[in-house]
Amino acid sequence: MEDIDATIVFVRTRGATVELAEKISARGYSCAAINGDMSQSQRERTIEQLKKGGIDILIATDVAARGLDVERISHVVNYDIPYDSETYIHRIGRTGRAGRKGSAVLFVTPREQRLLRTIERTTKKNITPIKLPTAKDVAERRVQRFKQEIATASERKPDPFFIELVAEICTEMGDSPENLAATLAWLLQKDRPLKPTPKKAARKPKSLKEKPDRAIKSARSSQTRQEHTRTSPGMESYRLEVGRNHQATPGDIVGAIANEAEMNSRHIGQIIINDDYSTVELPEGMPKEIFKLLQKVRVRNQPLKISRVKNETGAGTGYKSKRKPVKKRPKKRNPPNDT
Repeated sequence: MEDIDATIVFVRTRGATVELAEKISARGYSCAAINGDMSQSQRERTIEQLKKGGIDILIATDVAARGLDVERISHVVNYDIPYDSETYIHRIGRTGRAGRKGSAVLFVTPREQRLLRTIERTTKKNITPIKLPTAKDVAERRVQRFKQEIATASERKPDPFFIELVAEICTEMGDSPENLAATLAWLLQKDRPLKPTPKKAARKPKSLKEKPDRAIKSARSSQTRQEHTRTSPGMESYRLEVGRNHQATPGDIVGAIANEAEMNSRHIGQIIINDDYSTVELPEGMPKEIFKLLQKVRVRNQPLKISRVKNETGAGTGYKSKRKPVKKRPKKRNPPNDT
């Protein structure tokens, strides 16, 4: 529905950049991802492609987009709402460069309304809700653009060669110029139909057992006692002081974090339930105020007392035991026998 030159789409995690870029590319758009896992040379090549028009849509994390300045970016899409207003301001500042106009689109779930209100208070602007366009709206918009393209092209005087070619085809086929024009119009738009065929609605699951939420499904498969040794890309591991002994379930933890942090459950990663504690993966860069809020949250009447997990090699890669290693005493050697 929008007249777009180039777009940058912001997500919270590195994994989401790759996943979203693959899905958009599969739909025929020139799209690429940039994230913290890429080398500086890879990042520079991708941005250069965006500048030159080789890429129209860029999926990025906030860290990867630092210093990004591309004049042709006409739209910024906040696929994941930022945790804080300052990040939002930095994001939308990527469009409207060099005196050009720009638009910013923000996706908000019902549980994220408080974050939206915080952004509006900081920017002192009301963000206007927009309705998701219907298939009919999209079709009408495509027809308008198609007519405009034809009108612009017809301003040039037609080449006599093509006039003769059309007359020759009509004679050979015994068809009218109108039918031939309709056939040519179909050929021109077949890769992006002016009348999109509506897809059948996906069958709704009969119960949560048939198709559970992704985060809960991942959690349920990890209820066996185990150590969390590696964190997913773009995520950090946290320890929660609630576990199997408190009758805590993955669903309890997902619900508590999602409600209090105003976070969509799809952003909550693997949950491992142990006897007296649990671990959970959450997106990198959690704001201090949300971290403090979660420390007071209760699950099964037990305070979470959330804390970041570290190991010997750094943050977010596993749980480091608080027990001190036991030092082995050197074995006593028998004194030499002089007799």
